[in-house]
Amino acid sequence: MPSSSLKRRAQRLGVLVSAAALTAGLAPFGIAEAAVTFKAADDGAKITSSKWLGKYEFDFTVKSPALGSSRKVRVLVPKSWAFTSKKTWPILYAFHGGNDSYVSWTRSTDIESYAIKYNAIVVMPEGANGSYTDWWNGGKRGTPKWETFHTVEVKQLMERNYHSSTVRAAMGLSSGGQGAMTYAGRHPGMFKYAASFSGVLSMNSPGIPALLMYINMNKGYDPANIWGVPYVDYANWNAHDPRALLPKMRGTKLYVSSGTTGQQGPLDKAGPAAWSIAYLSEGAVGMTDLDFLARAKELNIPVASHLYGDGSHSWPYWAREMHSQWATIMKTIGAKKV
Repeated sequence: MPSSSLKRRAQRLGVLVSAAALTAGLAPFGIAEAAVTFKAADDGAKITSSKWLGKYEFDFTVKSPALGSSRKVRVLVPKSWAFTSKKTWPILYAFHGGNDSYVSWTRSTDIESYAIKYNAIVVMPEGANGSYTDWWNGGKRGTPKWETFHTVEVKQLMERNYHSSTVRAAMGLSSGGQGAMTYAGRHPGMFKYAASFSGVLSMNSPGIPALLMYINMNKGYDPANIWGVPYVDYANWNAHDPRALLPKMRGTKLYVSSGTTGQQGPLDKAGPAAWSIAYLSEGAVGMTDLDFLARAKELNIPVASHLYGDGSHSWPYWAREMHSQWATIMKTIGAKKV
């Protein structure tokens, strides 16, 4: 075959390959990822990549100055969402627990089937084992700044690039439940609704500082770097304690749930010993939630609650609580059923 024909054939093949590559990179709404210019957060945090997982679900990666690393965020968008839209949508932040990641809600619950029924965005940011705080680091602070990552960087990136509105709710489980309440108290007015499913809500209750230090001591870092040394750095612990922050949550719709007995419950499978950490930890969590609710009553701050007695620190209970609260969350942020 003449070289000129080979050249033309190669060029045609190149065009076809390029077209195929572009099509493969298209989001479901017709926007090629390569053609998107993402806006950065105020501190320079930026989206470096994104990947669609389905028609209404995608992940994006953030290069975060607050963390000094790149981390991922998972997002569920409603049927009416479009990248080119001028509209905005209310948003629900779903925070995961310790020893888990941003994929946990979609891995362990049917959250997608609930989200798709409403006209709201759901964002599930990475939290690692960061305890939802800007670390103390012996008073020097510095990275990682998980609170800044969530309440500044991810918030601004969602609003500037993915059309989330300023009408927000937050829910979380375990340390993520503590994080949802802490953020609601440390950033008054940021969330219209905040829910904790089995979160420690009174960090300075008897025995709880030691428990939190113990839980975090085997993660490859000094647990005192998170909030500081218990009692020595009391002011910083107290500044992140949901119970102490309650007065600043006034006006936010609050929900608290947990087991209280540390005993096997109706959603637990037979097998784990009575001294399993799944039972022991839930009993301790329940004590802090009782302290939180008692303080809220003293302050005349309304808090809806479901303290269900028996039950372990586990996903079946958290999924049940998510199901029970979904319609209330959506109504609070003005998301319509579709």
